[in-house]
Amino acid sequence: MTNTPADSGLFKPAILGALPLSNRLVMAPMTRNRATADGVPQPIMASYYAQRASAGLIIAEASTPNAVGQTYPNITAIYNDEHVAGWRHVTDAVRAAGGRMFLQLQHGGRIGHPDTSGLTPVAPSPIPLPETIYTPSGHQNAVVPRQMTIDEIHTTVADFAAAARNAIDAGFAGVEVHAANGYLLHQFLAQGTNHRTDAYGGSVDHRIRFTVEVVQAVADAIGSERVGVRIAPGLTVNGIDEGDTQEIYPALIAALADAGIAYLHLVFADPDQPLFQEIRKTWPGTLIANPVLGWGKPLPVDGGKHESERLLAAGADLISLGRPFLANPDLVERLRIGAPINQVQDQGLMYTGGETGYTDYPLLAAAQQGVETLERVGL
Repeated sequence: MTNTPADSGLFKPAILGALPLSNRLVMAPMTRNRATADGVPQPIMASYYAQRASAGLIIAEASTPNAVGQTYPNITAIYNDEHVAGWRHVTDAVRAAGGRMFLQLQHGGRIGHPDTSGLTPVAPSPIPLPETIYTPSGHQNAVVPRQMTIDEIHTTVADFAAAARNAIDAGFAGVEVHAANGYLLHQFLAQGTNHRTDAYGGSVDHRIRFTVEVVQAVADAIGSERVGVRIAPGLTVNGIDEGDTQEIYPALIAALADAGIAYLHLVFADPDQPLFQEIRKTWPGTLIANPVLGWGKPLPVDGGKHESERLLAAGADLISLGRPFLANPDLVERLRIGAPINQVQDQGLMYTGGETGYTDYPLLAAAQQGVETLERVGL
């Protein structure tokens, strides 16, 4: 029998912790810079996420757990009552549309600037980002971060736990701890950014300690079944040099498995690579895999469906897609019936305010109606 688009395992229901999912497609967290300068989600964000509520799970964009963790202008936060209230409007809209949401928690570490947060960024070691960083006045050279004290490390762990509780109060079903993409937790994991000689630096066991403590504190705060972790082994974005990728991740994954969390989210997963196969072999829980679609390149004509199915066949449980969901609010239906895929508009529009490149991507029904109209008038 020839498979039809709807025969794909992508559209089968799943369970994540205690949360039922209508399909196995996850909207990946993507920074969109549509919050206020103070990190409060705006009403347009409720529209954006509600448009994409057909995803089995939405992981909302990174939110900082404290003020010094802010990365870029107009990113969201989750450390005060205004943030909670703003996010609650978003989760209410998504829930009304039948969706499920987690919130990603991200501390930028050295990826920050005083002109954005009003504070000197902190990091495991005083090693600056070797790139410019975007601020309210444009790109500037990164500043040297302040090395975190042991007390500050402990306070930051507590901030993550408090942010997780706030996320649940805001109506999220759970949280994803961001330990990837060169942000604070990743900075502690990597040899190139962690030159500490205390209990949080040096050996593999010491360098994973901060991430493990954050995850355990978050799990203790809201329940392990509501917690996921995002990792990106070998990723060099934001000046990261892990140094010993093959050693750090087996130790980290073993420690996270002991915490009993709901899922591990692997970025840029390749089913043909031994690292993916090893992670799938050793990780006992749900694995969310994010396929390699080529950043900055046009989306595949199938919206990433083929690569997603390859990952499912290789053992992934759920598949996260970023830009395909960005450009296609009704991506699930498009993939289900094999409909054409919208391409991403100007990528610069991803990080600017307003509707353009955000909530104005056409739905399939509107596109089809437009074609029918043209046919009726003979064009």
